[in-house]
Amino acid sequence: MSASDFRQIAIRAESGKAERLFRAAVSAFCSLTRPSRREIAQLEDLTLPLFANVSVESRRYVAAALSECEYAPTALVRRLCEEPVDIAAPLLIRSRALSNIDLIALIGRHGLPHARAIARRKDLNPTIAHLIKALEKPTLVSVRQPEAIAKTAPESAEVVVPGPERQQEPGAAAENARRRLRSMMHADAESGGATINPFTGAETYVKLRETALTGNAAFFQTALADALEIEFSTARSLTATQNYTSLLAALRALDLSEDKAFLITVAVYPTEFPHPQAIRIFLDRYRLLRRDAALDRVRGWKAEILSKAIRSTGPVAANADIRKADSDNAAISLKVRRV
Repeated sequence: MSASDFRQIAIRAESGKAERLFRAAVSAFCSLTRPSRREIAQLEDLTLPLFANVSVESRRYVAAALSECEYAPTALVRRLCEEPVDIAAPLLIRSRALSNIDLIALIGRHGLPHARAIARRKDLNPTIAHLIKALEKPTLVSVRQPEAIAKTAPESAEVVVPGPERQQEPGAAAENARRRLRSMMHADAESGGATINPFTGAETYVKLRETALTGNAAFFQTALADALEIEFSTARSLTATQNYTSLLAALRALDLSEDKAFLITVAVYPTEFPHPQAIRIFLDRYRLLRRDAALDRVRGWKAEILSKAIRSTGPVAANADIRKADSDNAAISLKVRRV
């Protein structure tokens, strides 16, 4: 029986069964010494659709269990961290599934309660620690006077002085924190790490959205080809089908959020969403589609393009070699007859 079968059974049955399945699945996963990527994906596929049907106690239990799990599913951890701090605290304090960018985003969305829990993490990034201190005590971050700025280097010479003798300005802490976070995100992007900057890809999304809303298929297909780095003919074939399955994989490969992906899809396939249930089906499909699987689809499209190019150039090259060999043989024969 597949994970989807279990999920449908739990949804149709009483809430108690969903509770037991939710807890049992996570408990069984945490007992695995080194779960495979397939097992991690199966746990996410099973538990995320059940999330809305389980109690606060079950969410708190799962958060505590996954906080000690070295290979916790990232999507489930992030979903739990969006809960109130009394549920998310164990994950905020201990989970290795949360990147620095995740922590920054959580602080931005939930403020001090989440920030105070994050402050208890071991080996917390100094920039994030400074942000939390600035949120708790804004007056600890000072602003230099204009004459001081003229005499010193613009960024590196700024000194944080906690004493009252320095004049403070409202909002100085927030601006200082934003400046540090921007530099931190920039450094993280240059390092090529596994974390994802949530602000990347905004230009690509805007281009796809605007071209999709024009109603001109060629405009959108061109933008999609540019975004995926594929041929225009391939991008055209993705949107020329009767359903949006291929487009779904393309948008998932670009790592668009579900609301952005839906807006683009409904602009390209307006007749596919005549009622709310169709929208729910789209969101379920998009959430369950793994990004690595979508990237595999894109790589397959590119490989197919390359294969076609090789097949088209192969006979031409072979015929050229044959023609060259025939001309060489004719020249040799002519020389022999002359001799």
